[in-house]
Amino acid sequence: MLDIETILSQMTLEEKAAFCTGATPWSTLAIERLGVPSIIMTDGPHGVRRASDPNTLTAKSLPATCFPTASCSASTWNPALLQRMGEAMAEEAIALKVDILLGPGVNMKRSPLGGRNFEYFSEDPYLAGEMAVALINGIQSKGVGTSIKHYAANNQEFERFTISAEVDERTLREIYLPAFEAAVKRAKPWTVMCAYNKVNGTFASEHHQLLTEILKEEWGFEGVVVSDWGAVRDRVKSLVGGVDLEMPGPKHAHVRAVVEAVKSGQLSEEVLNESVRRMLRLVDKAMRTPKGGAFDADAHHALARQIAAEGMVLLKNNGILPLKGVKKAAVIGRSAREPYFQGGGSSNINPTRVDVPLDELQKQGEGIQWAYAEGYAADESLHPEMIDEAVDVARDAEVALIFIALPPSKESEGYDRQDLDLSRQQVALIQAVAKAQPNTVVILNNGAPIVMSEWIDGVAAVLEAWMMGQAGAGAIADILFGKVNPSGKLAETFPLRLADTPAYLNWPGEAGKVRYGEGLYIGYRYYDAREDAVLFPFGFGLSYTTFEYSNPRVSAQSFRDVDGVTVYVDVTNTGKVAGKETVQVYVHDRQASLSRPVKELKGFAKVELQPGETKTVAIPLDFRAFAYYHPEYHQWVTESGDFDILIGASSADIRHTLTVTLESTLELPCILDMESTVREWLADPRGKAVFGPMFDQMRTQMARMMGGDEASNELIGMDMMGFMMDMPVVSVLGFQEASLPAPAEMVVADLLAKVHGKA
Repeated sequence: MLDIETILSQMTLEEKAAFCTGATPWSTLAIERLGVPSIIMTDGPHGVRRASDPNTLTAKSLPATCFPTASCSASTWNPALLQRMGEAMAEEAIALKVDILLGPGVNMKRSPLGGRNFEYFSEDPYLAGEMAVALINGIQSKGVGTSIKHYAANNQEFERFTISAEVDERTLREIYLPAFEAAVKRAKPWTVMCAYNKVNGTFASEHHQLLTEILKEEWGFEGVVVSDWGAVRDRVKSLVGGVDLEMPGPKHAHVRAVVEAVKSGQLSEEVLNESVRRMLRLVDKAMRTPKGGAFDADAHHALARQIAAEGMVLLKNNGILPLKGVKKAAVIGRSAREPYFQGGGSSNINPTRVDVPLDELQKQGEGIQWAYAEGYAADESLHPEMIDEAVDVARDAEVALIFIALPPSKESEGYDRQDLDLSRQQVALIQAVAKAQPNTVVILNNGAPIVMSEWIDGVAAVLEAWMMGQAGAGAIADILFGKVNPSGKLAETFPLRLADTPAYLNWPGEAGKVRYGEGLYIGYRYYDAREDAVLFPFGFGLSYTTFEYSNPRVSAQSFRDVDGVTVYVDVTNTGKVAGKETVQVYVHDRQASLSRPVKELKGFAKVELQPGETKTVAIPLDFRAFAYYHPEYHQWVTESGDFDILIGASSADIRHTLTVTLESTLELPCILDMESTVREWLADPRGKAVFGPMFDQMRTQMARMMGGDEASNELIGMDMMGFMMDMPVVSVLGFQEASLPAPAEMVVADLLAKVHGKA
């Protein structure tokens, strides 16, 4: 163990500054004279990308298991499985002498165009948070650290180093921060990685409110804030903002700038000392886990296959799947032989091995006569002759399996997608094959939604296989032949077209800013509010069996917000094969002071059932399941009243609705001020008590003064009450100032003194 305070007292100013900056692209500074070793961190959202030479950014990485990317793993809706994935990743990190894995990524999928969306879990903050907590707990249970990223509002690749995400406080708190908050509070990641972009005009690497006030002080984060690689512009400002460690290194000029700032008095040495303490605690944690050895590559490959199979989503099936009794099958598509299993950029893994879809199909389909056609080239070029060949082999078979992968130029870190389309060659291929062979199954490899309206009606089945990891080919075969019953559910909405998407009019920004004009309404929240049709809704996924939901109930019909409530429902497998079902619980606030989404995911549970078996699922809902963030109170608020509890198989397939009554225990401060409206005064208990009697008199006097009738409140074709309710009280009184004992401003000031306890 390190004696942190003793070491800190013995460090020179120069050592402190250097210690808070990377020594190499992947390691921290060792201070040998004080017994402080270097630690190594490396990319790791879905596998360990350990550079063979930590002194370079671009060295080839050592072999490691490439697990499915986050868009696939989130679609498992199975936190326990992600915890196992985390444990396996940690075992590989230990063997490869890595102290901290840079992941998971929990940024919201604001738009399906985000080039890095395959690295992120969901469009929903609750689901993303649950997945992140599980993965972090798995990794850190083995003594390896994590770095949850990218904090915050890093939702696009376009101008990601400079763009300012213009987002209001409520949207930030309810959509873009909760996954980070859940992970920090419940899983305690060793580090949090700040983003490149600006948030409301301030670089995330210098954002004192985000990094210090919210993350460290409000949420109680005790670890290290590390910069994204190259995110720091001004090292002194970033230290003040809350970045403890700048990466990559070395950065000699930045180290000198910190030393000079402390000497000149521009930077308090205590600010630097606090970052050094956090860094020393991090190194101390890492030292406790001996590094080296080997990992079980075969076992981890098998786990990757299981995760891939459970994350794949069966989107359409006319009954053709699982395949049975097939004698002749056509396999079409380049990605059947050259698997597309991960994305480009910093998360790209050097896999221990890669299974090939065609090989895995042949292993399980013994006795089947297989034919293959390439179908499309590696790029987006048109090749009619490839389509003709594919049609020939499809027509001669009993079933056609078309493997479709987006070209790497479509989605990767570093750039966003320009559309949601397959290539014209791929669309034409599917259409032609489906016309020749009605028993056509499309297997998709992509990291984010695509549109399918041009061809989906003509095919028999569609399997979303995602960026499936190195063992995903076997998982595809398992599902197609029925060895595995698909149980994946979408963690994001598939729209009918790009123009339908929430951020469409505010993407990707201009003049250095991107306005989050859709506010709270991303993903299914948006489609619900607009009552828009979608291709496939959030939470959707088919199975080879069927499930019945019955006997819904709650632990209490009325409850206090601090006590929460538990939702129960019985789930029965009414089909003929075993399967897994994810029960989703959404909450709808029947009446709120501020606008709220139609419904929001607040709980889920995955249950495995044999044919005919029934199990009771229990899903607890806590204070936050019913609260919203109030930007005027600057806190999470619950309001007494009725809430609908929606129990469903997807966001669009609600099986049961229960109504419960919540009692808020909050005593909110009065926020009335000189500009508050009549409606706001009457809605506030303190305001109504002092202003109510005056309002009754005022209403009568104004009606008489304007020649109206108090009973009707109608004058010159208008509703006087409606007219007055949203006017500031001071303005309403201003029209009656001749009858007031004092100017309207003084009268309101007196009322404010009473409600704020100053009178």
